[in-house]
Amino acid sequence: MEKKFGSIFVDKARSIYGNEFIPLHRPVFEGNERQYLIDCIDSNFVSSVGSKVDDFERKIAEYTGSKFAIATVNGTSALHTAAVVCGVKKNDEVITQALTFVATCNAISYIGAHPVFIDVDRDTMGLSPRSLKLFLESNAKLCRGVAINKKTGRTISACIPMHTFGLPCRAKELSDICTEWNITLIEDAAESLGSFIDGKHTGTFGTVGAISFNGNKVITTGGGGMLITDDADIAKRAKHITTTAKTPHPYEFVHDAVGYNYRLPNLNAALGCAQMEKFTEMLEIKRNLSACWEELCKNEKVSFVKEIDGHISNYWLNAIILDSAINRNDFIEYTNKQGVMTRPIWTLMSNLSMFSDCLKDDLANSLWLQDRVVNIPSSVPNGCLAKD
Repeated sequence: MEKKFGSIFVDKARSIYGNEFIPLHRPVFEGNERQYLIDCIDSNFVSSVGSKVDDFERKIAEYTGSKFAIATVNGTSALHTAAVVCGVKKNDEVITQALTFVATCNAISYIGAHPVFIDVDRDTMGLSPRSLKLFLESNAKLCRGVAINKKTGRTISACIPMHTFGLPCRAKELSDICTEWNITLIEDAAESLGSFIDGKHTGTFGTVGAISFNGNKVITTGGGGMLITDDADIAKRAKHITTTAKTPHPYEFVHDAVGYNYRLPNLNAALGCAQMEKFTEMLEIKRNLSACWEELCKNEKVSFVKEIDGHISNYWLNAIILDSAINRNDFIEYTNKQGVMTRPIWTLMSNLSMFSDCLKDDLANSLWLQDRVVNIPSSVPNGCLAKD
């Protein structure tokens, strides 16, 4: 069945994208990117001080409905900074999902904190509120308002769910549970710019959200990330430590804390400003593309992963579910040999050597999805954007 479906799938991909190699997701530069880059070069402000950084931050804040946005060099640095400013300390525990990109756990590890892996929901592929609640009720206690793991004695200081492939997880329910246990919710929204839950943007249900603008995202700055938050003190602290914690002065170099050189260069922000001008149009095209894939899968009796009721996905990476690891691997091998890129979902973090000793629940859904999920081409096709 998979070989037959593979052939039908490749034919459909060719009808959408043409006969050249078809990647999973490529950047689209069909707007003012070139002009804005030239403007930066002409201004001599190409590094972390420049008007395009401020403009890009403002655009993202406005789009997501956040009071503050702080640009960083990539999504991992945004997530790392978010954990720092939210008070995650060395030897704390941070609850997250094993079914995620490695950056989520890397950011936790930079602080010396310990990831704790909790299962996901099958329909969102994001952290499961039910599994989180069960884990806390079985393993945690509140001591003077602090969540403590009864088995390890460590503080559970934060919870970092990830909105997988742009599909929103059940962030509202997770927020309620975290509030009950006095655990800070930090959203890994790296993949979900343009995704909403009941009209509220992902990344805004927690104290801080972290977004990525890597070259394979819906919009890109080449490399780049962003923190979004409504907390003025957190925003101020984040901007300070991402600019090497330098105290303001016209010429003296005085730093009042260990900081990070995480600020986004003006050149990258220029790309982001141009990309935001086409963002809404890109999202509409991507929704139409996802509908095409969903229809194909329906006709071939293959499961297409789609948004749940009340959620709007940006469909960054479309995903299908095949019925076994063997069929999945056959499909991936066949399509890639035909020049149409497909790939499996990530290896579970709990199966990687550096995280193999971390605490985890049974991860039943995560293991099931790991064997079956395939990402398929999701780019905006060339020439689809309206000309200015």
